[in-house]
Amino acid sequence: MDTDLVMAAQRGDEEAFAMLVAAHGGRLQAVAHRTLRDFDLAEDATQQALLQIWKSLPKLRDPARFEAWSYRLLLRSCDAEARRTRHWQPGLRLLETDLSTDDPSVSIADRDQLERAFRDLSLDHRAVVVLHYYLDLPLTEVAEMLGIPIGTVSSRLHYAMKGLHAALDAGARPALQEALR
Repeated sequence: MDTDLVMAAQRGDEEAFAMLVAAHGGRLQAVAHRTLRDFDLAEDATQQALLQIWKSLPKLRDPARFEAWSYRLLLRSCDAEARRTRHWQPGLRLLETDLSTDDPSVSIADRDQLERAFRDLSLDHRAVVVLHYYLDLPLTEVAEMLGIPIGTVSSRLHYAMKGLHAALDAGARPALQEALR
């Protein structure tokens, strides 16, 4: 992270801020999408976060913490978007998946079941899963980004994974019952 760029943006340099957005906007958008599971909501949350980042940037005390601070603001925007629109609407876009389609063991039904299970998690739990597994951040950094104790991060991750496993196990029961008939 170029702290000089952050400090220039703090002084109101719009070009420096545009460079920060160019460098980090894609990852912010990806985290918002993986957290909210909806492109339109993710775009809205990202735009709101970028606006908040620009407005609050002069108050940032440690420019070296810009990235963690921006993710914290993004996740707050995601939470606000999720509260604003509680219902889920299926998108009509073809989604690029993170899973390899070459793997015959990963069926469309499995991916759909995993998607439903992930949507059933609370936003707090989804955020921890995305930050830890998608961004590959250690739990200590996730805790710093979210501004919560590491024990809370561990607990959220534990219960998120437990919920995902339970949902996947529950989805496998009808197939097992069908096979036993």
